[in-house]
Amino acid sequence: MSVGFAPARCGAILAVLAALVAAAGCRSILPTQYEYDEQIELALDGSATVYVNGSVPALAALHGIDLDVAPTARLDRAAIRSFYGSDGVRVARISASRRKGRRFVHIRLDVDDICQLGTTPAFARPDCTFGQRDGEYVFRQTIERGAVRDVGDVGWTGGEQAAFRLHLPSRIHYHNAPSKQVERGNILLWEQSFADRLAGRPVEMEARMAPESILYTTLWLFGTMALVVIALFGAILWWLMRRRA
Repeated sequence: MSVGFAPARCGAILAVLAALVAAAGCRSILPTQYEYDEQIELALDGSATVYVNGSVPALAALHGIDLDVAPTARLDRAAIRSFYGSDGVRVARISASRRKGRRFVHIRLDVDDICQLGTTPAFARPDCTFGQRDGEYVFRQTIERGAVRDVGDVGWTGGEQAAFRLHLPSRIHYHNAPSKQVERGNILLWEQSFADRLAGRPVEMEARMAPESILYTTLWLFGTMALVVIALFGAILWWLMRRRA
């Protein structure tokens, strides 16, 4: 009997999967691949780890770095390290990959002050502010500058996307991310077409958060629970000793 029903069961499963795909419509189940992507892991003291991921042409166009945008060109890691490193900004890692006929660069920056990053020629965002106000931490930044270098025809089709992500250290009270959602791990996302990024269409980022980090709150709760357990154990032990007396 089980052998006879196997094809029917497989057909039912395939039908369910097809229905799920149809219900999803045009939404992709794969993560979006960006032509340019910045991720900021922010700490409450203002320090940050910044990840810059983008094609060589995107980095050259948006940041003005002097890199050969040809797909077969050797990646000049020394030029990248020199361009992005500055006082309070350390280039911790550089790696590369290939996609859609273009070389992509992945850079990790360790930053002492996130708003000082915006004063460097590579980023040029002097309006960044971060600090305490009315009992919470407030981060604001407007990204305006578009293309500063013409890289010619590098295979862009007009469908490319750019993204800016904030990984925040404490509970979020308010944000203006267009999705209106907080992704797992306290992540906020601002997306933009890459054509708009090249044109310098502003991306306004604002987030307000609690003054205690999630880690601090978690440790505090853990410590409180441990004290409660110890106190409860002591009370039970005292009760048992009284019964034996």
